[in-house]
Amino acid sequence: MALVLGIESSCDETAVALVTSDRQIVAQRIASQDEAHAPYGGVVPEIAARAHAERLAPMIAAVLDDASVTLADCNAIAATAGPGLIGGVMVGLVSAKALAMASEVPLIAVNHLEGHALSPRLADAALEFPYILLLVSGGHCQILRVEGVGRYRRLATTIDDALGEAFDKTAKILKLGFPGGPAVELLAREGNPRAVPLPRPLVGSGEPHFSFAGLKSAVLRASESGRHSDADIAASFQQAAIDCVLDRLRFALAASEPAPALVVAGGVAANAGVRAALEDLAASHAMRFVAPPPALCTDNAAMIAWAGCERLAMTGFAPDPLDVAARPRWPLDPSADPVRGAGVKA
Repeated sequence: MALVLGIESSCDETAVALVTSDRQIVAQRIASQDEAHAPYGGVVPEIAARAHAERLAPMIAAVLDDASVTLADCNAIAATAGPGLIGGVMVGLVSAKALAMASEVPLIAVNHLEGHALSPRLADAALEFPYILLLVSGGHCQILRVEGVGRYRRLATTIDDALGEAFDKTAKILKLGFPGGPAVELLAREGNPRAVPLPRPLVGSGEPHFSFAGLKSAVLRASESGRHSDADIAASFQQAAIDCVLDRLRFALAASEPAPALVVAGGVAANAGVRAALEDLAASHAMRFVAPPPALCTDNAAMIAWAGCERLAMTGFAPDPLDVAARPRWPLDPSADPVRGAGVKA
């Protein structure tokens, strides 16, 4: 049984965890920065990096102490090496490099998106490859065919904004505070999801990708019109977003080889409305639906440690060199064709 220390610092969560290869989260700590970023309505990269630098070392020591282990007891140290806000990524990765060098423990540089992609397998031992993954977070919105560790085929991505970003911008328009996604979901429960006529970008088109920029703009116009309640706007936005996701997934499922499971991961996967709609879609396609518990949907170090466990178990595993670079962008499928718009970042 392997024990891996995981470090996550790609955005505004400073997180450390110890996870075993038999799927036990031995210890973990997460420090939120919500209060620091709330006055700005979004994450400020410089503030985030500074907070990671201040908090990470004490958190690593605390997690090791919580588990009554030392670095010498770890089989590897896994750290997010990208994609993300480069300042924060560098804080976590440099810290992991120093610990790996000092303790002579192997270093594993983890793609943050791979952490999300594999996190459902941490919570569900029965989930086997291949599976269709909807990866939805503040920075990414993709559909992938997950064929194995390190083997990802992108079926769709966003040509402009990610779904999580659209939730956050909607919350900002409605003055719901930060973080916005949970606030929109909560308010949507009080509204009528059909009250506000909002667009469903690319629904029914022959294009496989996502687009949420137009939906964001429509929310702003609806709010400025003064004709609708905030609750109705939130509910109608959430329903429009769900309709877009379902349509794009139907397109992807029709174009891809069959897979036994439909899986969702990323911060937006914690949204109950999104999960319920995806569960119904999976059932209609005779697929098993898998979603990690909400605590594993948002950024966390357990998923990074688990990705390290998965890589450690691969035949021919080799640790990453200590000069491995932090990467602000890092696609899971480098061979995927570029798409128009901002989707080239994915």
